[in-house]
Amino acid sequence: MNIGLTLFAQALAFAGLIWIVATKIWPPLLSAIEERQKKIAEGLAAADNSQRALAQAQELANEELKAARAKANEIIEQAHQRGNQIIEAAKAEAVTEGLRQKAMFDAELQASATRAREELRRQVSTLAVTGAERLLKREIDANAHKALLDELAAEI
Repeated sequence: MNIGLTLFAQALAFAGLIWIVATKIWPPLLSAIEERQKKIAEGLAAADNSQRALAQAQELANEELKAARAKANEIIEQAHQRGNQIIEAAKAEAVTEGLRQKAMFDAELQASATRAREELRRQVSTLAVTGAERLLKREIDANAHKALLDELAAEI
């Protein structure tokens, strides 16, 4: 065995193996690696886009939340104003009702005083007639002298 020939055969076998690997195995392996790199790059780009979209969504949510809080504060303020209006209206209605009841009581008091005066006039006129009858020692007909009695009652 010759070492030169063995070395030459091994080099030729190694070169054949390199040629087979370079033509048959290496291109599909490179295309798989490139495809994987492409998917990873797309995934990273999608993650970046998602992070940007998340940041924009958070900003939008914060703006919407601020707007909702402002609207809620406005609604609460309107409710306070409406409550104050209702209280003022109730106060005004209570004052009006109090004045109406006072006027009704005053009118009832006036009517009662008028009735009492009329009753007192009748009693005074009856006493006056009774007194005059005793003085004159004769009976006076009340029906006959009704106009005179009414005139006396009006003067009293």
